[in-house]
Amino acid sequence: MIRAIVALCMLVIPGVNLAVAEEITIAAASDLNFAFKELVTEYQKATGNHVKLSLGSSGNYFSQIQNGAPFDLYFSADIAYPRKLEEAGLTVPGSLYQYAVGRIVIWTGHESRIDLTQGFEALRDPTVKKIAIANPNHAPYGRAAVAALEKAGLYERLKDRLVYGENISQAAQFVESGAADVGIIALSVALAPPMKAAGRYWEIPSDMHPPIDQGVVMLSSGKNRDKAKAFLSFIQSAEGQAIMTQYGLVVPAIR
Repeated sequence: MIRAIVALCMLVIPGVNLAVAEEITIAAASDLNFAFKELVTEYQKATGNHVKLSLGSSGNYFSQIQNGAPFDLYFSADIAYPRKLEEAGLTVPGSLYQYAVGRIVIWTGHESRIDLTQGFEALRDPTVKKIAIANPNHAPYGRAAVAALEKAGLYERLKDRLVYGENISQAAQFVESGAADVGIIALSVALAPPMKAAGRYWEIPSDMHPPIDQGVVMLSSGKNRDKAKAFLSFIQSAEGQAIMTQYGLVVPAIR
């Protein structure tokens, strides 16, 4: 009887541990919201591995990781953050690479009368009282928005109209909900089905701001390196790359 109980435990306990071991935790910039939800769904179907996805500000995740937050992978909207983690010895050596280049757009709802075909000039419209952007203090897309406004010669005129989302997804929500008249958001968010159905956008030329070079790194504190590598391989596959480009993310040549 005792042997039978021990044998049963040997069958059950490893199964539980395996389920936990196969979960990978990912911290990802909020511009990846819709693209990564689709990527994760397809990856889980293909591999059976579970992904715990957290979305938010790149800068906030950078601070959390410095303080020991337990993630396997960190997808930042600014490659400078994972580079700093690499310099601090908090990453798996050789794992850092650039996975995408982001784009920004001016977005407004379909009900708005603002003429986005005028580009930046549309922001001078007297009906534009609030312009939503991500907080430039910790969100790369917010910094790109400020840089574009400065280059267009509009920042000083419009800075008092800016309202800040904690991240680019929240900035988009401000506009979609009517809390702001327009927003400068990520193209990857503007191309998501809910946003396409709710509004329209004008793409800001890429030479109006520094490039939004996005980087990923494996963290040395991660528990599931093999599964993390498998997820990176999936993103680099033809299927993964197609999903990324579908959401307006420019995919650089793989190393």
